[in-house]
Amino acid sequence: MNAQHPAPDRPGAADLPADLPADLPAVRARGLSKVYGQGEATVFALDDVDLDIQRGAFTAIMGPSGSGKSTLMHLLAGLDTATTGQALLGDLDLTAMDDEALTKLRRDRIGFVFQSFNLLPMFTAEQNILLPLQLAGQDPDRAWMQTLVETLGLGDRLGHRPGELSGGQCQRVAIARALVTKPDVVFADEPTGNLDSRSGAEVLSFLRRSVRELGRTIIMVTHDPAAAAYADRVVLLADGRIAGDIAQPTAESVLAGLDALRTLDRAGTTPGGR
Repeated sequence: MNAQHPAPDRPGAADLPADLPADLPAVRARGLSKVYGQGEATVFALDDVDLDIQRGAFTAIMGPSGSGKSTLMHLLAGLDTATTGQALLGDLDLTAMDDEALTKLRRDRIGFVFQSFNLLPMFTAEQNILLPLQLAGQDPDRAWMQTLVETLGLGDRLGHRPGELSGGQCQRVAIARALVTKPDVVFADEPTGNLDSRSGAEVLSFLRRSVRELGRTIIMVTHDPAAAAYADRVVLLADGRIAGDIAQPTAESVLAGLDALRTLDRAGTTPGGR
């Protein structure tokens, strides 16, 4: 799979302010750490991580349980506070923002897709998709909404409530909801965790289309090598540090990378181990 980056005029591509470089990464980590406890009880959930995630790409973050992948996502998305270092969205330092500014930033510039869909059961699919705009007091861009509906294959499902949709359809609604505000980046946390293999593959294909055809930037945390193979790049974590980076991943190359981490771990030499 070849990484593809959208041209500035690609449909739905986020426009950068004129004073920012066009190649500015969508998301950056600089010396990012999250530490719990003190003294002998100190635990480094994330340990001095430097990472650039490019705009208009699909990036997967993987690693063993306890490797720090969810912590990294939460810090990059402004959902948790770092102990030291910086998490940047474009040119904005999330670690320097107060709670009110972070709340506004997450609402306006970040989209989220969760394993559990988080759809409101009393609302139709269309109402669920448009909810972020309604909460922000914004009118929908109907052309963009139509593009999402067509890309995600939801045209005949907009009037259905979540209880009338399959799991895969619910997740497609959740993806459309995450994209409707045209966010700078979408964070997907185990988005296929509650789906069967066929529905999961369908959702991953739509996420990839969102990058290829709609110019979005997606960061996905997953434990599934087959899911990670849909991405342009896989970042491997171990013991809270970057332990590998796979371009143009396949399920086989991701499995090999994870196997190498397990081998090093058994030998007590995992990269970044303390």
